[in-house]
Amino acid sequence: MKPDKNYDSEFCGSLPIHQINLVQDYGYLLLLEKTDLKVIQASENTEAVFGRPVRELIGTTADELFTGTDIEKIRKVLGDELGGRIPFNFALKENSPGTDGAGARSKDYHVLMHIKPEYLVLELEAVPVSEKRDFTDVFQEVRYIISSIDKASTVEEVCRTAIHELRRISGFDGILMYRFDEHWNGTVIAEEKDERLETYMGQTFPASDVPRQARELYLKNPYRLIPNREFEPVKLYPVINPLTHAFTDLSDCNLRSVAAVHLEYMKNMGIKASMSVRVIHEGRLWGLISCHHITAKYLDYETCSLFEWLSGVISDKISLILNKAGFELAGELQARRTALTDHIYATGNVAEALAGLDMEGLPDLFKAAGAAVVVNGRTSVIGNVPERDALDNLLLWLEGREVEQVYHTDNLPGIYEEAAQYAGVGSGLLVIPIDMRRGEMLICFRPEVVQDIHWGGDPNNAIQFDRDGKNYHPRNSFKLWKQTVRQHSLPWTHQELDVAASLRNFLFEFRMKQLYN
Repeated sequence: MKPDKNYDSEFCGSLPIHQINLVQDYGYLLLLEKTDLKVIQASENTEAVFGRPVRELIGTTADELFTGTDIEKIRKVLGDELGGRIPFNFALKENSPGTDGAGARSKDYHVLMHIKPEYLVLELEAVPVSEKRDFTDVFQEVRYIISSIDKASTVEEVCRTAIHELRRISGFDGILMYRFDEHWNGTVIAEEKDERLETYMGQTFPASDVPRQARELYLKNPYRLIPNREFEPVKLYPVINPLTHAFTDLSDCNLRSVAAVHLEYMKNMGIKASMSVRVIHEGRLWGLISCHHITAKYLDYETCSLFEWLSGVISDKISLILNKAGFELAGELQARRTALTDHIYATGNVAEALAGLDMEGLPDLFKAAGAAVVVNGRTSVIGNVPERDALDNLLLWLEGREVEQVYHTDNLPGIYEEAAQYAGVGSGLLVIPIDMRRGEMLICFRPEVVQDIHWGGDPNNAIQFDRDGKNYHPRNSFKLWKQTVRQHSLPWTHQELDVAASLRNFLFEFRMKQLYN
């Protein structure tokens, strides 16, 4: 079995989880027209807030529900043409029989407003009676956490510090961070939890655990909170949005309900509450911080906002470290590339210059075990390369592929069956074409690196369908499942590929001058 198998279930990845038309029951949802702020759609539990059935709520205006001051806040945001997610604190206009979810009456609400082209979405959460933290206290706590994260010098240190501090301020039973690979499988790189929860440190979870469309939603929403997997989903009324004539897009709503398969997944993990926080690098989802609690656990809006803020801090720090390492590697490679091109200039002949290099030259530039240079119909080798007959066959295969740009793979036997015979020498291949019309190229080889992947459960059984082919379930076991991967080399980094492309341009121009000047 290969590590590049795509476990990202196409079935799960195509489910419209952003248009399920349901919300979780720890909050309330209102949709307003942008002009007159009239209610056009609402979650059916809003009766607990406004004291009237949802059918009677439709058609009322926001100034009948909230104070004039709060209405002015909305008008100002619309007048300033702001976008995104705008937070407010609102008070009900009258003493409606609202509840904060614990039975206490409430008339103060945290409101998160989403501005859409046709309408406004208001997410309401009751302000807990106990929530009276001073801004100074919150700010000092955040400063402390930021200072702790800023001291870290490696990605691993950032991750360990981040989950420790997030667990301290939230009280979750366990928190882990996992990093996505190029195939969207996630490996746990930091973990802190009590002994009641199973440990997953070092284990890899298949991409289907966070399918494609769920990953895309994290680019819109910094976190995802599920206070109680046994919640009763709340419908929207009316079912169809009267302005779009479709289900309402809940992509960036915190209250968006949860797919049944994920709730079953939580049950199989032995947890009732969870929270996931994104980590972004260069505009892509780099990893997730996953928080688990054995019993139901609600986090107030203030704490969730801290998580949102710290998500950006953690992402920025990790990006800083990764970019610094990438910049240093690129600088080192460019220096070696310059030394190589200077040597070619000094020699005046590509074939002699490359063939005359030792292990400190061409192979070292790309961290290869060996290399082959084909120029003027002559093949010269450096270091460890396949036997001559196998190498000749490989060259013919490459010529048949009509390689015009830099070509690379870390699993040559997977695409060229004969390479399995020399996987120990050439599981990885980097081809830099010089003049493919003349069969001239430069090839670097990397040896096989045997790798053990410790999966959190068998990834081949990540999704299990019933006999009807319609109903499905997540795997019910996260017991360690070991996979040994062979015939793969270390992957070629994008910095190495950039240098390879630069070297290819130089060699092509230099060779053309040799031939035609």
